[in-house]
Amino acid sequence: MTGRTVMVLGGGIAGVVVAATRLRQLLPPEHRIVLIERNSRHVFSPSLLWLMVGERRSRQISRSLSGLKRSGVTVVHGTVDSIFPENRAVRVDGRDLVADYLIVALGAELAPEAIPGLGVAGHNFYTLEGAKRLRDARLDVCQGRVVVLIGALPFKCPAAPYEAALLLEADYRHRGLADRVHVDIYTPEPGPMPVAGPEVSAQLRAMVEARGIGYYSNHAATAIDGANRRIVFANGAEAGYDLLAYVPPHRAPAAVRSSPLAGETGWIPVDRHTLQTRFPDVYAIGDVTGIMLKSGKPLPKAGVFAHGEADIVARNIAAAIAGRTERRSFDGHGECFIEMGDGRAGYGSGNFYAEPVPKIALRRPSRVLHYGKVAFEKYWLFKWF
Repeated sequence: MTGRTVMVLGGGIAGVVVAATRLRQLLPPEHRIVLIERNSRHVFSPSLLWLMVGERRSRQISRSLSGLKRSGVTVVHGTVDSIFPENRAVRVDGRDLVADYLIVALGAELAPEAIPGLGVAGHNFYTLEGAKRLRDARLDVCQGRVVVLIGALPFKCPAAPYEAALLLEADYRHRGLADRVHVDIYTPEPGPMPVAGPEVSAQLRAMVEARGIGYYSNHAATAIDGANRRIVFANGAEAGYDLLAYVPPHRAPAAVRSSPLAGETGWIPVDRHTLQTRFPDVYAIGDVTGIMLKSGKPLPKAGVFAHGEADIVARNIAAAIAGRTERRSFDGHGECFIEMGDGRAGYGSGNFYAEPVPKIALRRPSRVLHYGKVAFEKYWLFKWF
């Protein structure tokens, strides 16, 4: 059999962990697996929340991609400039590369500049450097108001801003500052994690408010006045802050938005079970996709879905190359830990493809679930790197 080339764009959870690594495990050595990634290290993003409050260091939650080379994956470091899905080609730093199968796993591009003043006024805890700056900045605020701001919808890891607020509240309380520092959340959402349904949303809001954290829904930020530490919202309201931690607006990467792959929203529409795009042998997985549920809401952008989608695509491509007819299907199941601080975590799980609405259950926070999240972090980094 003539060797085939499978090219994976992006070294996040979907690209590096399952698509590239799983394909290398499934395919004989005559087939080539190529990973395109601009960064030399993979950061396990769920652990940025712990780093943000000083419970992790960078080296504990990041791994070099060089290990993939030892396992037989060709790693090309560079920026994807253009994607040509008609012939499964990409342009990387001006160099054209072609594959037999193409998997787009470029994730979401963070765009704090979409809200004037946001990037210079606050701390973006969705990046390694931003989480490190917030870790240090929180120590300088010993009284006043800490605001966790969700910049726009959609955003990846829907529980993360709520975990951030809970962890920050616990951090200040443990340092004896509970009566001097107040934590608030502002979001354009009607409630926490609305895709999970009104019951789960109400439960999560109750958990947040039980800790004295203020929750302000339907507040879409339009500008940040950094000089006066004020947030301006579309509904006419304003809010002050002493420390601003934010989730930046998200958008599809430029190479995706300018390609024929992009849908009306800029994200890539795919078959929700196979993750195929409208172009033969071209797939998209993870945060870069736009999958609409029967409820009319989009499938959340989350690592658990990226992981599951990538595994399905890898197995189906391997089956196609081997000439087998069976195909697997992504079923929309997902779960996530919700870190609460104080050594406790909750856990949500269920079927997001259920009709007419997702069927999700939220388990009460416990120490056992917190240790489960810690164990998962260690296992995940060990297994894939």
